[in-house]
Amino acid sequence: MNKKGLAILLRSKMRPLSLVSKVNQLQHAPLERNVSATQNASIKTERDFGQVRESMHSVISMNKKEILDTALNEFSEGYFSLSKENRRKLLLILAREYDLNRSKVRDLMKQYVGLEIPNGDETDEHGREMDGHLSAFYRIERNLRHALKPMYEVLFERLNTHPGGLKFLASVRADILSIIADENVASIRALDSYLKEKLITWLSPANLELHQITWDDPASLLEKIVAYEAVHPISNLIDLKRRLGLGRRCFGYIHPSIPGEPLIFIEVALMKNIACTIQEVLWHDPPTPECEATTALFYSISSTQPGLAGVNLGKFLIKRVIYLVKKDMPNIHNFATLSPIPGFMQWLLSKLASSERSGPIFCENILKPEEERALLDAYKDSTTGKSGMEVLLHLLTSTNHEWTRSDRLMTVLEPILLRLCARYLVLEKKRGKALDSVANFHLQNGAMIGRLNWMADRSENGLSQSGGIMVNYIYSLEHIEDYAQAYFSTGHIQASPDVHHHIQSPERSEDPIN
Repeated sequence: MNKKGLAILLRSKMRPLSLVSKVNQLQHAPLERNVSATQNASIKTERDFGQVRESMHSVISMNKKEILDTALNEFSEGYFSLSKENRRKLLLILAREYDLNRSKVRDLMKQYVGLEIPNGDETDEHGREMDGHLSAFYRIERNLRHALKPMYEVLFERLNTHPGGLKFLASVRADILSIIADENVASIRALDSYLKEKLITWLSPANLELHQITWDDPASLLEKIVAYEAVHPISNLIDLKRRLGLGRRCFGYIHPSIPGEPLIFIEVALMKNIACTIQEVLWHDPPTPECEATTALFYSISSTQPGLAGVNLGKFLIKRVIYLVKKDMPNIHNFATLSPIPGFMQWLLSKLASSERSGPIFCENILKPEEERALLDAYKDSTTGKSGMEVLLHLLTSTNHEWTRSDRLMTVLEPILLRLCARYLVLEKKRGKALDSVANFHLQNGAMIGRLNWMADRSENGLSQSGGIMVNYIYSLEHIEDYAQAYFSTGHIQASPDVHHHIQSPERSEDPIN
């Protein structure tokens, strides 16, 4: 093993604990026998919190650059030294005490409503009289725009221009999201919304560099790929080298403020055809010669920053990679994904469980009569008094997915699960958009649901999430913008005839999968 491979292995296997983990370890460390030492530590913790709070106030209120830089450093270092609970306390103070001045906003609105809109007949040919009447509107509108900005905007803006500040803000937002997950606090949600809007602006594609990640990149960068691969974990150095080698591509977005660390990265396999299983992608050896490849298959996209959730960097990344690959390799004309369906089994089990609770009269029977008969016939155990829905629930919740070991059950379940999966992807919606998060992501990017693949991912995670089913989303260059616009405006989901055939919907798409 060369020095680089050893470095990646050691760094990825022996990554330092996160600051929160370190704090948690300290919190659970054995108590000192000396009570006074414990009291001193408690006093120090409180004093440290007060210092961090004071440095935060200084960043917001000060204007002298020399003092401001010192305050920014003290705040960012001090924030990471706080316990999880103290971070929560500090963020609540930020959200509530440094919000906008609503009394001032209300007074300005009263002034604005009290103004009389000038009559257009009162102007001369140069509009001088009108300008005079409107000057009061312009003045109050300007003051309103200023008053509607919360004080914590100053903190965000100054941190963004400070070295390391953008990554720090992403960490802060990760903490904010953690608070929101535990409790619904209106002020914290407003803080999150404002910071998210700022991050979207600062992380626009114009500010990001598209970097092709190769084995020649520094070990510190490759370690990030190993650590943050969220869809198909990288098992070893050979696996990593394969994903960066011949017939493969890996691209990431890098921001100048966070050098050497991709904010998001996507893995691509160059193949002759659109793959049906993840095994043929991960273990495709030898790979297709690049000159013979006709398909670019996106099989994994991962974010390295939890605090950037909801900042859709993947939308721009996929489109830029498509056009870059097309430019460099004219022989590539198919662009598709092999994607997981993370919410399918959860949705299906919920349907089946509600049936068991509600009884046959009040619930929807999601099985067709012929499917129910076939399922009861194939199930060897006693089915006396059991419905097909009960049997299906029992099978899908069995230990170690025992149903996958029976050819007979697999044959019966394949059309059932494929039909229900097609229904889930195409028909099940939330607020007018696809219920499945991955489907929603690709559809809003302009993709079409192309094909469902049976037993495409036999891993524990694949079987638990979607019964082993994966889906190909197709990116057709000539239709990307039209499909994205139709989905955005009406929620219309483009799907191939193959997918519609599973659910026997009268609605048909004209675009077959290649």
